[in-house]
Amino acid sequence: MEMKSVTRSLRILEAVAQHQPVTVGELTKLFGLPKSTVQRTLITLSEAGWLRANRKDTTRWEIGVRVLAVRPAALQGSSLFAAAREPMIRLRDKVNETIHLSVPDALQCMVVVDRVDCDHAVRTYHEIGDTSPLHATATGRAVLAHLPAADVDELIDRGLDSYSESTLTDPSELRTELKRVRTNGYSVNRNQYRPDVCAIAAPILDTDGTPLAAVAISMPDSRYDPAKEPQLGRLVTDTAAEVTARRLGA
Repeated sequence: MEMKSVTRSLRILEAVAQHQPVTVGELTKLFGLPKSTVQRTLITLSEAGWLRANRKDTTRWEIGVRVLAVRPAALQGSSLFAAAREPMIRLRDKVNETIHLSVPDALQCMVVVDRVDCDHAVRTYHEIGDTSPLHATATGRAVLAHLPAADVDELIDRGLDSYSESTLTDPSELRTELKRVRTNGYSVNRNQYRPDVCAIAAPILDTDGTPLAAVAISMPDSRYDPAKEPQLGRLVTDTAAEVTARRLGA
């Protein structure tokens, strides 16, 4: 009986991941289970951190942070992780700043899956499994710039939350910035998400141009020099291109 309950919980977790944000009623119809059983399972998964109520509509459920934290560990055996590690270390050695690799969780967020630290006493720090919004970060916009226009429209329709005075919350300004990212090949974030944290990021693309991840140089604002932005942009873009080539076996 206990194994049956575990199996049911896993099936409901998978269904939420596929249909999120989803209501209890929708899950009840999908599985043909009593509403009380589904509700009890959702609450149990929520208490364990696997699920959470949608922020804008608490009657709907979505994947929780525990799933996002587990995902990086699963990715460590992937071709992407293996291809990125050495280029990230070389990039760190060139610039002596923190380098991190992030992957998109659909349009929900970016998830940090790897990090190479610099040796500065004062440096930025990104916990493996940390999440961040696509529109407010360098890694997020590097990915967003290469997604279909319909995906960008969907993200905008959900609302662009503000995290600082410089966060891009105006749809037209965001679209202009994404065009600039596509032209330059890299994205820049200066205090738009976390205070005093800056980053320059470039996308890692699949053969069809789909953005799989983004690699970023991250530093405190005190060490950010706008005059060095083009140089750092070239370095991070070259690193992203090398990761792509290594992943494809070139």
